[in-house]
Amino acid sequence: MAEDESKDHEKQTNIAKVSSFKQAFSFIKDSSHYQEIEASSSSSNISLPRQPLNTNCITVNPKQRGNPIIQYITSVPLEYGDIVPDYVLGKTTCALYLSLRYHNLHPNYIHERLKKLGYAFEMRILLVQVDLKDCQQALNELARIAVMADCTLILAWSSEEAGRYLETYKAYENKPPDLLKEKVDKDYLSKLTDCLTTIKSVNRGDVITLQSTFGSMDNIISASVQDLALCPGIGLQKAKRIHALFREPFLTKHKKIKSENYNTGDS
Repeated sequence: MAEDESKDHEKQTNIAKVSSFKQAFSFIKDSSHYQEIEASSSSSNISLPRQPLNTNCITVNPKQRGNPIIQYITSVPLEYGDIVPDYVLGKTTCALYLSLRYHNLHPNYIHERLKKLGYAFEMRILLVQVDLKDCQQALNELARIAVMADCTLILAWSSEEAGRYLETYKAYENKPPDLLKEKVDKDYLSKLTDCLTTIKSVNRGDVITLQSTFGSMDNIISASVQDLALCPGIGLQKAKRIHALFREPFLTKHKKIKSENYNTGDS
């Protein structure tokens, strides 16, 4: 009898503790940070995050194992992973590979791939290998698809060229834009060479000859055709091109089109 009474007393004490605990923390429900969470009986709806990809490698879809372009990717490492695109070239860049011959046989393939890829990457490259002679119509179609899907279309005429494009994208992933620009020295001769070599058939040696003969850009511009032609290696044709370049107007005048060509009224 005494044991039953002690158990009832202990039970009532525990209930009092629980109620006092709820009362002590009841204010939390009234705060703006409280949010009711429903318990799920099944864990099948919980999607576990994928393992992060190695940022130093080009991640390759296992379906690309037999692609010949892989053997030409030599300057950056490769790894195979469960990915949607064919190649992941960085955190925001991926590539889909397409053979033009395969596209002619399966025209709906690229539509399904692009639909499945979605917009998971900021830069999506459609790398097309041109392995057909009659390719104009197919390329026009793929160009239209690339524009509509907001993809960058790159054409390669060999497996080696396609592989070089992929490894170049990866190699320059974190490089500044200045590395892609042509480096021109700031000295006078380099600037003069960069300017004059834009003229057809004028090479670096010709620029050195002109510089040593006339001394400055002003004297080269003022020189006559005969004076330019007397320089070793220049000749009459180069002299005429150099002389004509500095005397052409900056703005070209378009010929006026006669209005009668567009007259659609009754005569």
